[in-house]
Amino acid sequence: MKIKITETALNPWQEIENYQANKSELSGKFGATNIFIGTMRDFNDGDEVTSMTLEHYSGMTEKQLATIIEKTQQNYAILDVLLIHRVGLLLPNQPIVLIAIWAVHRGDAFDACREIMEALKSSTPFWKKENLTEGSRWVTKNSKGYQT
Repeated sequence: MKIKITETALNPWQEIENYQANKSELSGKFGATNIFIGTMRDFNDGDEVTSMTLEHYSGMTEKQLATIIEKTQQNYAILDVLLIHRVGLLLPNQPIVLIAIWAVHRGDAFDACREIMEALKSSTPFWKKENLTEGSRWVTKNSKGYQT
């Protein structure tokens, strides 16, 4: 398992390739890799979003993500997890989050990836401030209605 919070640009495909290349213990063991990449949109709630600042509580955020992954590993037969999340200033079309799951079977890979993403959105200490064409605002709930 690897969890990384970063302010630097994220190339999800390169991150997956690098991670998997350095995990020889996965070779021949997995039949499925499920990948979720969340990308910044240029709109929200009917307004144009020009950029976003994403903040987190260092230490607490990583601990919460580890807890989410550990719980998910108890629920599904997954072999490994890579989770990378951007913070800082983000622009439209930039990847924000990468979740990659390696599992023996696709069902576990799909379900585990969704469970991790939903738990991340609902219970991890990230705060989003959207910069609009006119002003800015803090995002108070995600697309499922959870408070962030």
